[in-house]
Amino acid sequence: MPDEIQTEEIIKDIFEQGKECFIPRYKPHSSHMDMLKLSSAEDISSLALTSWNILQPSDDDSAREEALAGGGLDLIFMPGLGFDKKGNRLGRGKGYYDTYLDRCMKHPSGKPYTIALAFREQICESVPMAENDVQVDEILYEDC
Repeated sequence: MPDEIQTEEIIKDIFEQGKECFIPRYKPHSSHMDMLKLSSAEDISSLALTSWNILQPSDDDSAREEALAGGGLDLIFMPGLGFDKKGNRLGRGKGYYDTYLDRCMKHPSGKPYTIALAFREQICESVPMAENDVQVDEILYEDC
């Protein structure tokens, strides 16, 4: 989203290193999210823009591999509105990433390492946590 760290250069680097890249597809009116495989860094520009101004594969795009249908994920970059230094994350209230991480924990490859990319202004003294919230493993921000 426009108020989050932009990841285009990270995506390019992933492909330059010969790695695979999966991006989220959110299902509206639910907390369900899938991580679908990009074929190239340029592939992202062909994706549909959602009402949230996010580029993501369309609902009828069934040709893309879902990460949990295969080997799972090693790493997820986590978005958020605020973070504290204990790894607590304030999302946008839909639970997409927490629900997806719960699904990952049931996959044979387990939970991927999670990194939050943040602006320094997003680092808070304390972020409230609910029972189903999953802490991030690491937070990267300007002062790191």
